[in-house]
Amino acid sequence: MKATPKIAVFDTTLRDGEQAAGTRLGKRDKMTIARQLAKLRVDIIEAGFPASSPEDFDAVREIALGVEGPTICALSRAVPSDIEACGKALAKARRPRIHTGIGVSDIHIMGKFQDDRYGKTLEGKKDKLVAIAVDAVKRARNCSAEVQFYAEDAGRSDPEYLYRMLEAVIAAGATVVNIPDTTGYTVPEQYGALIAGIKKNVPNIDKAVISVHCHDDLGLAVANSLAGVINGARQVEGTINGIGERAGNAAIEEVVMGLRTRHDYYGVSTGIEPKEFFRTSRMVADMLGMPVPANKAVIGTNAFSHSSGIHVDGFLKNRQTYEIMRPEDVGLNESRVVLTARTGRAGLRARLEKLGYKLEKEEIESLYQRFLTVADKKQEVLDEDLAAIVHDELPQTETAIKLDSLHVFSGTGAIPTATIRLHLKGVLKQGASIGDGPVDAVYKAIAAITGVKAKLLRYEIRAITGGTEALGEVNVHLELDGRRAMGRGASTDIVEASAKAYVDGLNRVM
Repeated sequence: MKATPKIAVFDTTLRDGEQAAGTRLGKRDKMTIARQLAKLRVDIIEAGFPASSPEDFDAVREIALGVEGPTICALSRAVPSDIEACGKALAKARRPRIHTGIGVSDIHIMGKFQDDRYGKTLEGKKDKLVAIAVDAVKRARNCSAEVQFYAEDAGRSDPEYLYRMLEAVIAAGATVVNIPDTTGYTVPEQYGALIAGIKKNVPNIDKAVISVHCHDDLGLAVANSLAGVINGARQVEGTINGIGERAGNAAIEEVVMGLRTRHDYYGVSTGIEPKEFFRTSRMVADMLGMPVPANKAVIGTNAFSHSSGIHVDGFLKNRQTYEIMRPEDVGLNESRVVLTARTGRAGLRARLEKLGYKLEKEEIESLYQRFLTVADKKQEVLDEDLAAIVHDELPQTETAIKLDSLHVFSGTGAIPTATIRLHLKGVLKQGASIGDGPVDAVYKAIAAITGVKAKLLRYEIRAITGGTEALGEVNVHLELDGRRAMGRGASTDIVEASAKAYVDGLNRVM
């Protein structure tokens, strides 16, 4: 029997996914997600861009040290210092990979490499960029046996130049060649033909794996990725929930379940454990503050819901009439433990571990006290509530500012007034202010106490779960001296949640 071809899954949630506007992950967030991605059994985790910041460098290094199973990859430009940073960050990785590359479309070449040192004509610049790419790959090979090369904006490139570039970098030692549709410009037939053309026209392509990396600007990222697989790609790249730059990347869960559900058509397999998709999706959504739409394919709350009378009747008679996947396949189990105020620490710990959170004993104790407070106000504490509590009680940054208490006076005909007590670098301070509303008064009081006047760019509020007793979550986006950060807070009292979010944002932006 002929063996089923294996498709490697390259997850870039921690790198390209984090580039989604208004998002930011701390080191602890990244480590938690990376461990969950290992449970999902992705083949490669792109942990970050070490040269971009000291924090990203540290995150990549810690993931390389602490996460077993997947290959750990780091991104670089075709710049010696970037590649050196990748090598240092991945020095202790069991299976490291450096991902370097350069723009290949005429638009990128003439737009990003205008300086005459890259050549005075388009053809001259193309020659220079091939030389730069070859040098980058050779440098990367000195640090890692696995080197992946990205041909940025390949979807809009001149195919003949792309073939030439790929042949040169493979000869220099690239083991994987990534063909990004960077702007989401191509359509499936076109992108599939591009991959087929590479297989046919790059003489040494048998020495490298072809990878597909598609963006969703036209809503075609998953379709393009699957077209690439049909035409010979053996690595697919994407992010959990399809998050990423602009409209996002190909959603890993959709690509994998597409290949799995239509194995009869694609004839390939992956090593993914699909039952981990739901918890991975919710963890990423919570940590990035980007809720999953109810109608999201594969892991949305409505993905396995039926409402229409005709649909319900057919489903009850035979679930296959309206379901091509089982909810159990992606981690949606109908049986569950109900968490209430009577649930002990062991039950709480077990649920947190099932959700992918690896916590120390003292952290569990801190969470348990907050859990009881929430459980006393609600009939049931849901998984979404727990995720918010974890983020609220275990901040990812140093907490120079900590909310101690607040008192708000507001009502029809009254002047909204807030009195706040904060721990400011260990010192308890108190202040008060009035505002246009209770939240505005709270924020002005915090600013007066701390002396930090950050600009509030965005304020978002949502109910994490349903019902009047729902835990509410507030996301704020702050700017201070050109730096931006997102803060989050959760409480059954939305004013308290607002205060926590603002304090969290200040801690991050400072």
